[in-house]
Amino acid sequence: MKVKYLITGATGGLGKHVLNYFVENVPLSEFAAASSKPQNRQLFEDRGIAFRHLDYDDPQSLETALSDVENLFFVSSYGSNRGEQHARVVQAAKTAGVGHVWYTSLAFGGLSDDSKAPVQQDHFLTERLLKESGLTYTSIREGVYAECFTIFLDWYPERTTVTLPGDGEVAFTSRVELGEASARIMIRGGYENQIVLFTAEKTTTARELVDIINDTTGRQAKLNVVSQEEYLHPNNMHDQRGKPKEHFQMIASFWDDIERGALRTTSPLMREILGRELMTPQDAVRKLLEENRDYEFIY
Repeated sequence: MKVKYLITGATGGLGKHVLNYFVENVPLSEFAAASSKPQNRQLFEDRGIAFRHLDYDDPQSLETALSDVENLFFVSSYGSNRGEQHARVVQAAKTAGVGHVWYTSLAFGGLSDDSKAPVQQDHFLTERLLKESGLTYTSIREGVYAECFTIFLDWYPERTTVTLPGDGEVAFTSRVELGEASARIMIRGGYENQIVLFTAEKTTTARELVDIINDTTGRQAKLNVVSQEEYLHPNNMHDQRGKPKEHFQMIASFWDDIERGALRTTSPLMREILGRELMTPQDAVRKLLEENRDYEFIY
């Protein structure tokens, strides 16, 4: 059966907001939800939403799920095999003749391809694969989620000192607004074979975020900016949560790129798509902490 819109990652942090907008604004007959977990079928079908099982690691599921799809909302995966997974999705979309792929990329480097952050490299690869495939595509480079601020600060509620290997401007962006804007741009159409940027229109810094934590929750956390070497050694050896060294190497790579201005770029496009002013990074983080003073990001 032909489907106008297929939304992957429909139970995930971004995809669920995309799906909610479709449920409220688009006839149920025009879209379907996709998930790697076949047991989620009942969850969607009980709401009258068509379901397709789609697993980035299962070529057969990709072939079946992508059949007769006009618009594919392709949510990027995460993990060490992301590049391989994305290559499978692009190839399957090409084989199935998907009409338009809407890919969720990341905004390190803004609209340039200059970012050195390891997390961005698989997104650059996926964009190249889409371009080379001949598929019609739009890559949405998303500002990093405001909801992820605790990851970037490597902060958790019991921590009184936030130690980081740098500071700089970041256009943290509401994931709720990103979900709605992604749905709206797909429904609007256009932007064929383009890379677009969805971000908040203001930036913040680690120092300002620590101040917001303190002002909102009554804490007295302090920011301690150190060298990369100093950051990696003690954290690897003495982290309270027992995180592996790879976690701290990832955080260090974020701030290395941020200090070069990689997340400073903003764009008015998301505001134009939504037709309203966006939440600022400051207000988004403040809201999270007002709702839960011990807020932590859950993957």
